[in-house]
Amino acid sequence: MRGARSHPPWRGVALLVAGAFFMENLDGTIIATAAPRMAGSLGVRPVDLNIVITAYLLTLSVFIPVSGWLADRYGARVVFGSAIAVFTVASGLCAISTSLGELTAMRVLQGIGGAMMVPVGRLVVLREATRAELIEAFAYLTWPALVAPVIAPALGGLLTTYASWRWIFVINLPLGVVALFVTPRIVPNLPHADRTPMDWKGFALTGVGLATLVTSLELLAGRRIDWVYVGTTGAVALITLVLAVRHLQRAVHPLVELAALRIATFRVTALGGSFFRLAIGAVPFLLPLMFQEAFGWSPLKAGVLVVAVFVGNVGIKPVTGPLLRRFGFRTVLVQAALWSAVTIALCGLVTAHTPLPAIALILLASGVFRSVGFTAYNTISFVDVAPDAIGDANTLTTTIQQLTMGMGVVAGALALRAGGPIARLLGITADARGVFAAAFFLIGAGALLAVIESALLPRDAGSAAVTRR
Repeated sequence: MRGARSHPPWRGVALLVAGAFFMENLDGTIIATAAPRMAGSLGVRPVDLNIVITAYLLTLSVFIPVSGWLADRYGARVVFGSAIAVFTVASGLCAISTSLGELTAMRVLQGIGGAMMVPVGRLVVLREATRAELIEAFAYLTWPALVAPVIAPALGGLLTTYASWRWIFVINLPLGVVALFVTPRIVPNLPHADRTPMDWKGFALTGVGLATLVTSLELLAGRRIDWVYVGTTGAVALITLVLAVRHLQRAVHPLVELAALRIATFRVTALGGSFFRLAIGAVPFLLPLMFQEAFGWSPLKAGVLVVAVFVGNVGIKPVTGPLLRRFGFRTVLVQAALWSAVTIALCGLVTAHTPLPAIALILLASGVFRSVGFTAYNTISFVDVAPDAIGDANTLTTTIQQLTMGMGVVAGALALRAGGPIARLLGITADARGVFAAAFFLIGAGALLAVIESALLPRDAGSAAVTRR
């Protein structure tokens, strides 16, 4: 165990990884806001822009599982730096794309970079930080996932209104150049001594399974559902994922080791935490839509108001560690999921006539609880994982987290689709506001599912991470 250090060596790497994660998340979430302007510029319908978002998610789902093997094979610094270079170049190519096909292809290239960038960078931090430093480390690593989706509507409104949608990608260029300059100076290479062979069968099964799962969910969330395609892709996803799990359990050198799922503190993040992330990921999608479509507000006004969530995210960060040390992970996880569900449901009670300070207060509280929950889930996941299993556990949890956060938009779209029938069932007028209200109630109920597994944790779960240094 290393002693107390005023400036732990992982801090600079954590900030670099956080910046890369922010860069990756920002343009992905802005695209939804900028879709109408992008569609007009490219000569397509706004709905056609869904392929740009889906292509990125599909690429992440295929290539994230191989990130751990690449880091072990070629060294973390080499893979992380290469990923930043690919992502940055792809961002520039996205900015100069002149057709939907070109933009989609460049988003696939971006996805390859993104799939290697964050998981490998986070692996370096996990291997450098002690158990007692995990809370602080994940406080650095968590903020991009919380901040980017929240400020994206406001930034997207500004860029599309006063500049061009191409700036969504241009802003990545200076960030990427700085990251490339810093990477060789602060990121250790951490090569793995045992270079295992590539599990090509596992790569094929997980890639096909996750890609068809994403495709099936995207088709299900579309305006018109083709049940033949949904059923076909869903069946392929189910079959290949079952085969993938069987293979990964039996293979001598599996692409991803699943043993970490037997650890309760890891499993609560991988399974129960997925409901939390789906709910949280749906809110930044639903809120701007409700403000614009149901309330008739401008994109800029809607985006600026959602920034209240960002204020809550950042404001609670300094006390997240003390909260976990005072009350423990089980209590904090249960309360974060419970009150996140409550604040999401309260969004469904908001109307165009609700005073703006009251709306801002609800969103501020939502930001507080989502921030605490994210940090707690991310930290506890690695507390009881053995040092030699960190790489596999990181790959597994990153794959799950990226997919569930990305699927938050799909969850929001599905909730909107179900909003009409649910509104009528609840006796709510099935107009635009009523449909959104029902959608928020449904998403809030989904967040409550995260409470169940957290409540079953032992009282002292994660104690190694809250021991004072």
